[in-house]
Amino acid sequence: MKKLSILFTVIIGILSIGFRQPEKETHDFGQIRQGEPVSINFTFINTGSEPLIISSVNSSCTCVQTGYTREPILKGEKGIITISYDAATVQAGFTKAVMVKSNARTPIKVLYIKGEVQSPG
Repeated sequence: MKKLSILFTVIIGILSIGFRQPEKETHDFGQIRQGEPVSINFTFINTGSEPLIISSVNSSCTCVQTGYTREPILKGEKGIITISYDAATVQAGFTKAVMVKSNARTPIKVLYIKGEVQSPG
């Protein structure tokens, strides 16, 4: 099964462990084929003075898998939040929310993925 992987970089500024609004919080996969999982990596840099600790990254849909940098992200270091979508069923359009919890000044941040799943034929 072919896996489409897109690297999308979002620089998230940290001010005293506080997130500055990211440039883009939604990624549109566009049209994808049924049965072909897709992934997006949100890469960010801790530009603050304190370590950033992500405690969880979750979605309410079992079709979304997540991963993230689990160790504290020190000043100037990069972290990654990976969101994968299992395109198992044909859908005219989907939008899924992923909740990121951390020790930032705004402790909950929501990222979104969206797209359209088409039949393989």
